[in-house]
Amino acid sequence: MSYILVLYYSRYGATAEMARQVARGVEEVAGMEARLRTVPAVSATCEAVEPQVPAQGAPYCTAEDFAHCAGLALGSPTRFGNMAAALKYFLDSTGAQWLSGALIGKPAGVFTSTSSMHGGQETTLISMMLPLLHHGMLLLGLPYSEPELLHTHSGGTPYGPSHLAGKDSNIPLNDEEKRLCRALGRRLASTAVRLS
Repeated sequence: MSYILVLYYSRYGATAEMARQVARGVEEVAGMEARLRTVPAVSATCEAVEPQVPAQGAPYCTAEDFAHCAGLALGSPTRFGNMAAALKYFLDSTGAQWLSGALIGKPAGVFTSTSSMHGGQETTLISMMLPLLHHGMLLLGLPYSEPELLHTHSGGTPYGPSHLAGKDSNIPLNDEEKRLCRALGRRLASTAVRLS
């Protein structure tokens, strides 16, 4: 069965929960499954040796997971208006997939979580789009036919779902944010089905 790769990095759990909601949306589309994957953290002082399988959560993404997906949902918490270093580090290792054109013409979308309302949600989403454009992917956002975009008081943008986690990163996803995450998953999966 074809799959949408839901690839994310999460430090405090909000982005991981968004990824699970995106995956739920993917699996609402017949003929498509979601493959949840994460990336290991990076260390500022030395390259940490992570176990092959994380102690909890999704498995680490492999080059094969990345290259053979029918579409991609990419998620990261914001770091000064940009994606987290761990996700950027992984993307920087995908030169072989870029050279082979493995992702050209496949749909992609992005999602993020921030501590504050104006903490760089949209710039983080755009930062994740840039390498996907270099890979030749077809970027999908959220259209305003999703009514939550007009009514949200927390996260949600036309560039992709977002979440307001709060200064202590302990605010759970609200119903609007969950619906927008699922909408992105459905949109990616249904587009991948139509393109196949």
